[in-house]
Amino acid sequence: ADWPDLDTKMNPEGGDIRPAPPTSLPLQGGPGQRKKLSAPRISLSLDQSEDDLGETPDDLDIDVDELDTPDEGDYLDYTDHETDWEDDPIAPYSAEEERRDVRLWRTVIIGEQEHRINMKIIEPYMRVISHGGYYGNEVNAIIVFAACFLPDSDREDYHEIMENLFLYVISTLELMVAEDYMIVYLNGATPHRRMPGLGWLKKCYQMIDRRLRKNLKSFIILHPSWFIRTVLAITKPFISLSAKFSSKIKYVSSLDELEKLIPMESIQIPECIIRLDKELKDASESSK
Repeated sequence: ADWPDLDTKMNPEGGDIRPAPPTSLPLQGGPGQRKKLSAPRISLSLDQSEDDLGETPDDLDIDVDELDTPDEGDYLDYTDHETDWEDDPIAPYSAEEERRDVRLWRTVIIGEQEHRINMKIIEPYMRVISHGGYYGNEVNAIIVFAACFLPDSDREDYHEIMENLFLYVISTLELMVAEDYMIVYLNGATPHRRMPGLGWLKKCYQMIDRRLRKNLKSFIILHPSWFIRTVLAITKPFISLSAKFSSKIKYVSSLDELEKLIPMESIQIPECIIRLDKELKDASESSK
């Protein structure tokens, strides 16, 4: 394409002649030069004229000054958020995550009443109750309660933990027991701050189903302390059939003595209980 004729304009200071800017650029340029197209003329006039593409209805009244327009900050905010979405997309909620969240809560029926257990909050303390196998005709269960796994009473969420742990213990006991059963209470190696309160023990007994209270044949306490003896003495006034219940309690001072009463193959004894039992045995032998 040929260059168009250039108009000339005199420099106001005189003498020099400079070309007027071209109204279009050639489509073909030299090496390395990009192709450029001439832009069509755009009318920015807001007044209605003969060049308008269409007519504006008379009843359409738009006040341009009242229109809200985004400022620079709005554009920056939108751009930033858009970048964040691209860099950190929202992960889909998987089926495994849904099953995991469902497991955080367990619904149980105790005394014909529905309760919900927060399994997440009691997860570190679930070893407090376990199945210790069977005795007798292989249908009588051995339930092991390890007090050393209870939470410290100085925790801020102690009461919430104990409330959910109470529901867990009662519901687990009902699942484990089919016929007669015994409870082995591991009392040793439990600091006083972890000892369950009198109110908690009372509530546990009262919430146990009548069938479970009747089918409890033995309540063995390993390494009893003066505290647990005192608690059991105080609980007699509110325990029905206290004479029968008291006859079921047996105090055992060592693991060797416990082994003579029940099979120990399936009972998981905590390491702290084993260490305490050895210390007590060594102290007893040295005192002779």
